[in-house]
Amino acid sequence: MDAVAATAHETGVIAAACAAVGLSRASFHRRQAAAGRPAAPPPPRRKPARALAAEERGKILDLLRQDRFVDQAPAEVYATLLDEGLYHCSIRTMYRILHENNEVRERRQQLRHPVYAKPELVAEGPNQVWSWDITKLMGPRKWTYFYLYVILDIFSRRVVGWCVADTESALLFKPLFKNAVDQHTIPPGQLTLHADRGPSMKAKATALLLADLGVTKSHSRPHTSDDNPFSESCFKTLKYQPQFPKRFGSIEDAKSFCRAFFDWYNQQHHHLGIGLMTPDQVHYGQAERVHASRQKTLDHAFRANPIRFVNKAPEPPQMPTAVWINPPAQKLKVKA
Repeated sequence: MDAVAATAHETGVIAAACAAVGLSRASFHRRQAAAGRPAAPPPPRRKPARALAAEERGKILDLLRQDRFVDQAPAEVYATLLDEGLYHCSIRTMYRILHENNEVRERRQQLRHPVYAKPELVAEGPNQVWSWDITKLMGPRKWTYFYLYVILDIFSRRVVGWCVADTESALLFKPLFKNAVDQHTIPPGQLTLHADRGPSMKAKATALLLADLGVTKSHSRPHTSDDNPFSESCFKTLKYQPQFPKRFGSIEDAKSFCRAFFDWYNQQHHHLGIGLMTPDQVHYGQAERVHASRQKTLDHAFRANPIRFVNKAPEPPQMPTAVWINPPAQKLKVKA
């Protein structure tokens, strides 16, 4: 191995050295790589004797650029020349010459997708950023569905508006959203509404409604579910309920189930993302009182049995201070 390695700086000698000592070249290179030594550069490829000269390649390129061949494939050019009793090179060589001169490309008009900006939204309190989406609920028969509209406050996770309908339409969303804005007395310029790029979300009626109410609109990037995580999480919580039926017998059944679910979701569901508080507690400013009460309970438990707590006195989960949709990279770094 050492004898062969001593010749590694000489190009083309390694093969002869390995043959002289009866050593496999693969074994030598594998040992060199394991030792962290640089591998010997491969020998330069010799030009085949049958290769076309530079002058011949130039003539073929000029031929392919003629008006009668400029829009033809090399196979078509090859066949035409053969019928004329001419042969210059193979079809593959024609492709090589065209490729070397950057004259091989896709001729069809390819659809180019625009670059969508990543939405970056932050809510430091309720009624600053809402998210909305629509999900399907299976009806009584195959291929029948009901459509559940849900508007969610991303800071408190509270469902501020919902409805069940027979169809998906921006006209049905308009009274639902306006009623939610009126109930929470949101002034113009305060709220941002985030959604995906569904037809109802991008409809002209929706855009005009948001403009009239002074609400900023925001959209997810196509095929990126992470851009709308709060609505997706709410739908998963809904459909993973043990009581969630496979199918609803009627739209009234769907409304009745959703009414009970969203009452539980807002008033009783302790959400890990908001410090194990309920959405109503965070939305209506009760978080500090609940956090202080929990701290008193844990302090009492610590005083009663301090040996059970190894590192420090227990603390309840932290209250939410800011909620992001796609936090910037520098924010993630600071948080880490």
